[in-house]
Amino acid sequence: MKKTFTRIISLVLALLMVGALLAACGGSKEETKANDSTADSSAADTQKEDTGKKAKIGVLVSDVSGEEAQGFRKYYEEYIAKNYNVEFSYTEVLEDAAAEKSAIEKFASQGYDAILSLAASDRAMQIETCAENKLYYAVVSGMLDDEQYETYKTNEYFVGQIGPSMQTEYEAGVAMGEYFKNNGAKTVAMYGAFIPNPMHVYRAAGVLKGIGATYGGTDEMGAVVGQIFGDQGIDVSKVGAGDVKLVSYFQGYGDTTPDELNAAIQLKPDAFISVGMATTFFAQQLNTEGIKFADIDSFTSMNNESMKNGSLAYLAGKYSSSIGPIFAVVYDAVNGNVIRDKDGNALSISQGYRVATSADEFDELVSKDNGDSPIYSKEVLDGIISSTATYDDVKTLVEAN
Repeated sequence: MKKTFTRIISLVLALLMVGALLAACGGSKEETKANDSTADSSAADTQKEDTGKKAKIGVLVSDVSGEEAQGFRKYYEEYIAKNYNVEFSYTEVLEDAAAEKSAIEKFASQGYDAILSLAASDRAMQIETCAENKLYYAVVSGMLDDEQYETYKTNEYFVGQIGPSMQTEYEAGVAMGEYFKNNGAKTVAMYGAFIPNPMHVYRAAGVLKGIGATYGGTDEMGAVVGQIFGDQGIDVSKVGAGDVKLVSYFQGYGDTTPDELNAAIQLKPDAFISVGMATTFFAQQLNTEGIKFADIDSFTSMNNESMKNGSLAYLAGKYSSSIGPIFAVVYDAVNGNVIRDKDGNALSISQGYRVATSADEFDELVSKDNGDSPIYSKEVLDGIISSTATYDDVKTLVEAN
């Protein structure tokens, strides 16, 4: 009996030791569950703070030297990339459609998520190539023409376009031509940088309207635009003189046109009107000659100097951060929110130009869009960088700025 009692006591003590050991090591089932729940919660909090996979965006460019192009790049690489989980890679100069296609395919092979296009040799091909390679695509500067937009607006990889519409480009040209007509110019020379780039064609047609001229016997926008496309430029012999006479027209990349520029200067025009890139290629010579000139470009330090101490008389421009909203909608798409309008189409929202005709106006515009304080700052863009952002959110933001 004594022996049996001893065994019972030993068994009880053993069970008590096992219980204590289990408590020390893992606690009760309920405690273990609670601990697991806390661990899951901590992991969730960590995930919430994690911004996820870095978005890789390729940028197609046809110009790397222009003031506007450099301002855009600086904004993306030095501001946007520092504030969002994104990496930008820029191409070298793309001179034709074949180079654009090759660049897109290269980005695709390197695991990129999206393409932003500042190149315009063949945007239809760009969209199709991006779709084939499952890359989101958006136009950064300029827009597709109406026919192209209608063709591609439902393409699942075409995110959209935010920038001056072709009508806006035309009106910018009209205003530039009218400025010199209203300020007494009787003769002008014109430079068309990249015709047949659509936005430059519409600007050039607008300039002709603004100076009171006809082209091929008409001043109707569609008819003039169609002829300029057909002629691959402007044939001065087809320009009917109105209030102001067009004495010279030339086009091409800056380093291919010095003879044409010199020939235009020899005609001593009252003004030199450019539909893009003159401030990059010709500012120094025009300033030296004292010929008043106008351009559609951007608000940069070099252009500011030309307006203050040179002969730049009129600048219609985009501010560098104007390309913020199109980045935002592409970033949303990469992160799962492909924003569409109420009909399910890719975004197409027009932005206007800002105009300066004096150094004071120029300074006022520049002061609003600077370095770490751009108009489209992180605080502003955060309003549309969201899994719940809508077309109306984007449109409201663009129209407000």
